[in-house]
Amino acid sequence: MLFKHLLVAVFSLSLITGCNTAEQPAEEPVREMAAQWPHAMTYEIFVQSFADSDGDSIGDINGMTQNLAYIKNLGAKAIWLMPISPSPSYHKYDITDYQAIHEDYGSLDDFKNFVKKAHEHDIKVIIDLVVNHTDQNHPWFQKAISGSENPYRDYYVWANADSVRESLIAKGRMEANASYIPEWHTREGNEEIYYGFFWQGMPDLNYNNPSVRKEITEIGKFWLEEVKVDGFRLDAALYIYPKDEVEKTVAWWEEFRTEMEKVNKDVYLVGEVWADTEITAPFLNGLDAVFNFDLSFEIVKTIQNEVDSGLIEMHNEIRNAYSTENPEYVDATFLTNHDQDRIMSQLGNYEPKARLAAALLMTLPGSPYIYYGEELGMRGKKPDEFIREPFLWEPGLTEKETRWREAIFSTEGVIAPLAVQKQDSGSLYNVYKGLITTRNYSAPLTYGNLQKVDDGSNKIISFTRSHEDKSVLVMHNLSGEEKQVKITTELSDYKIITWSSGSSGIQGNVILLAPYGSLVLGKP
Repeated sequence: MLFKHLLVAVFSLSLITGCNTAEQPAEEPVREMAAQWPHAMTYEIFVQSFADSDGDSIGDINGMTQNLAYIKNLGAKAIWLMPISPSPSYHKYDITDYQAIHEDYGSLDDFKNFVKKAHEHDIKVIIDLVVNHTDQNHPWFQKAISGSENPYRDYYVWANADSVRESLIAKGRMEANASYIPEWHTREGNEEIYYGFFWQGMPDLNYNNPSVRKEITEIGKFWLEEVKVDGFRLDAALYIYPKDEVEKTVAWWEEFRTEMEKVNKDVYLVGEVWADTEITAPFLNGLDAVFNFDLSFEIVKTIQNEVDSGLIEMHNEIRNAYSTENPEYVDATFLTNHDQDRIMSQLGNYEPKARLAAALLMTLPGSPYIYYGEELGMRGKKPDEFIREPFLWEPGLTEKETRWREAIFSTEGVIAPLAVQKQDSGSLYNVYKGLITTRNYSAPLTYGNLQKVDDGSNKIISFTRSHEDKSVLVMHNLSGEEKQVKITTELSDYKIITWSSGSSGIQGNVILLAPYGSLVLGKP
């Protein structure tokens, strides 16, 4: 292990000289990777913004295929794709054809080839399945509005306007003299109104209708059997039935899972269930995973305020609730996604805090998801178009760059493109790559339990991750000042620097944490 000893020696020199070493794993990785799917990192891509292959300035499927090596090299074991089916909107969360590919992105054959090539790179493929609603131009809805006698009428939720108004007034959700009926919409030529939770262009499907459930089941089977995707990210998974009928929604996902396993016994289902833990946890009876929104918000708040107000305790409470419902659950953790301001912007575009956020995500329990460009420090604030800007590959305008819209936040003037960051050992990209590699080869960081270590300071988050006979100690400095932690008997066995940021490390009987720095220590 000559490499390890050399790196520790360089690290010790940095403590004396005050210079920072590159952030990277300090041990030569073992041959066998610990992190296996689905307990590994997933990379989320908005296809339109990622990579262009045909010169039309719009990201496409072949562009992704040509760059699978980048995603593999970053350390991802799976890719989650935002919607790829035909849709009138740029984001494509309102679908008009569930068994086709949007023409801007390529063909179904292109996508089958992408899935095949991804599998050759040992990368799973998860696609967004948007089945809470369709687009208003979907053939089902166009038939539904043609008349109340049409068999597709019952594919959607229709009701008498007066009855809906009376019900909402009684529930306190509508003023008696208000004209707008929340979440219900009119359509010319129809006396009844229809339900569309998100907006009138996205009419909700009626899951009380067995024909609808069968249609959605067949759609899922098509993508698993014909296209060979590995699973689905289930959009708006909470809203299949009204909120006060959440038990029916949970039961639907159990039904859906049963049907999908008939095609692929290893199908992976991760749901967008943006709700309190007590509501979210039961979904794990049908789903493998749910996105941990509460942890995401807590990480951001903790770093913004530079104070630990109980992040470890909160995370363990969530984990306990999840495991009660399903001991085999997968905790889908993340910093931000396509619906939230980018993490860099939330942290004031201050890179040291962005590095700290990445370190927290990669060292806490969970199966982390990274939103494309997060590893470059891409910026963005709502409206949504500005948090989905083009990925920056190289300096200048190259054929690969997408230009479907002009970037406002993530421009080359403030974000170094990937090609530049690759050459800088201290870049944010290399921080992410180092953290992902460290986690991928660490069984404790991948599978270990979470135990808080009391360091006596709310400016430091300290915990251990233990799995079988292996354990690591993790420390994060939330402040902009160097912190020292005395090495107690409890901590004395942790002597090997597995990963560090800045000048963080061991000096004598003290652990030093650089400003906003992190340290992962292992046992000999």
